[in-house]
Amino acid sequence: MLILSLDTTAVTATACLCDGEKRLGEYTVTTALHHSETMLPMIEHLLSSCGKSARDVELFAAAAGPGSFTGVRIGAAVLLGLAFGRNVPCVGVSSLESLSYNMKGFMGDFIVCPVMDARRNQLYNAIFRHTDGKITRLCDDRVIMSDELACELENYDIPVYFVGDGKHIIKNDFEKGLFPPEQIALQSAYSSAQVARIIYENTEDKTVFSDRTFKPTYLRSSQAERNLKKID
Repeated sequence: MLILSLDTTAVTATACLCDGEKRLGEYTVTTALHHSETMLPMIEHLLSSCGKSARDVELFAAAAGPGSFTGVRIGAAVLLGLAFGRNVPCVGVSSLESLSYNMKGFMGDFIVCPVMDARRNQLYNAIFRHTDGKITRLCDDRVIMSDELACELENYDIPVYFVGDGKHIIKNDFEKGLFPPEQIALQSAYSSAQVARIIYENTEDKTVFSDRTFKPTYLRSSQAERNLKKID
């Protein structure tokens, strides 16, 4: 199955083309440019470099959030634009679960703790346990204060690895945390593709995956919406 996946939920923008588990190509950019400027050219170059076109794609996948509100919207818009009217499955995945899959394949028993900067010392977070290549979710995606997460992690007697752009925040509150190299710690569209593939293959009713049912996940109101409530 040819999968085109993308992740624009944080500063890093990444797109990947996979044939099942095989990575055909992946582009990752971390610059000051907006994802709206970089994502479509990246996808065009990626498809061209792999000798494919958007018409060859059999499944579209995107990290649907949580993360940057603008980034999440851009990713959703790009995915839906590519898939519109083509009757090709569209799978949205948790950006946090995608980050946890960056550690898949390592040996050992440890906690993978994705942390994305949600501002004001808050983190988008979920906790996963990795046991010899198998990843198990331990809690839902959430918004949590850094010190609260640190207290929760004290309950684990196995190593805790942090991935995501919020690692500099939690580092001040949880000194026992481990931090993998940046190429593993940041967003990877390959991980998003593999999470999407697993979700798709394990869902009996495939009709639930379409451009009409794809929805971003925000977890909380945007800053503009919060400001509006203050005015009211």
